[in-house]
Amino acid sequence: MTEPKVLIEKKGHVLSIGFNRPAKYNAMDLETYHLLAGAYGQLDTDPELRCGLVYGVGDHFTAGLDLPQWTPAFSGGSWPGLKDHERDPFGVGNGKRVSKPVVFAAQGICFTVAIELMLAGDVRIAADNCRFGQIEVKRGIYACGGATLRMVQEFGWGNAQRYLLTGDEFNSAEALRIGLVQEVVPLGKQYERALELATRIAKQAPLAVYASLKNSRIAQQQHEQAAIDRMMKDLAPLMGSEDVKEGVKSFVERREAKFTGK
Repeated sequence: MTEPKVLIEKKGHVLSIGFNRPAKYNAMDLETYHLLAGAYGQLDTDPELRCGLVYGVGDHFTAGLDLPQWTPAFSGGSWPGLKDHERDPFGVGNGKRVSKPVVFAAQGICFTVAIELMLAGDVRIAADNCRFGQIEVKRGIYACGGATLRMVQEFGWGNAQRYLLTGDEFNSAEALRIGLVQEVVPLGKQYERALELATRIAKQAPLAVYASLKNSRIAQQQHEQAAIDRMMKDLAPLMGSEDVKEGVKSFVERREAKFTGK
């Protein structure tokens, strides 16, 4: 029986999503892309799921695109179309982006779309053996999965261009310095630490988490004033929720809140 190219498993309120082509360094072919988009869709639409966790099976996170498969798709000038149940993992062109947070656990080789997927997510954990590279310029193309936008936003102009224009590799320590990852852990501990953080996120009030993520994205994609204009408007509907009542009650009773997402 053929192993699935993407492993999907519910872990409480967390959806664990694993690239499963270790013999190919978890390179992303078109089927893997659609399976990942489908998993993001499952995360987005299942009310019991509150956070995603993306990782790679084996020694590497992903070596990037399985380029021969993608050349015809990119020659057409667009990313492959998505079905109704799928969400755009890169958040750059299909208009369907997952509305819930995604945590990443990376190890080994993390090239091209590996970085872009991580930057399209929210919290990134790296093993201490990572090899990062935005190497498209070495293949005659340039990064089209969001790196030219988000590397500038998160790394700063100089750090972004340092790697976008040279295609040079960098390690986990450099990734931490420039802000690609939030923590570096010993190899073998990256999934455990990412799951711990994803579980912590999933324990918080879901509607408040999604609203926080939404407002942060408005600030990132539009401008600060647009996010400010939405703050009180998007807070008002939350104030009548059961979770707000539970949050106040748990504060008064000095205990951990138990949120339902209602």
